[in-house]
Amino acid sequence: MSDLFILQNQDKLFLGKQNIWLDGRDLNALFKTTHKDEAINQMFEASSKDYKQRIKVVACAVNEKGLPAIDPEIMPPPLPKPGKDLFDNGPETADVIEDTKATEAPTDSREE
Repeated sequence: MSDLFILQNQDKLFLGKQNIWLDGRDLNALFKTTHKDEAINQMFEASSKDYKQRIKVVACAVNEKGLPAIDPEIMPPPLPKPGKDLFDNGPETADVIEDTKATEAPTDSREE
């Protein structure tokens, strides 16, 4: 087994086993095959489901664990982690409210 075939789209993402596009950091999750015709069939199926995809078959050498050794030149930037909120770039809203209450001057509700 000298080569493995993987699929890559126009955004440099790789097709995973679950038919989702991945950044290739987890080699176990990638779709890979030793047969080029099987890779071509999978490429046809993936492009049939989403006609906007421009998919190519990429031949990779095999590393010591039997996984594809992907050339760093074709790797995409890392995708954001699924559990992280993409819009969260500061402290929690509750923390901001508590800080605001602490800095406000105390008010006396009694009228004199």
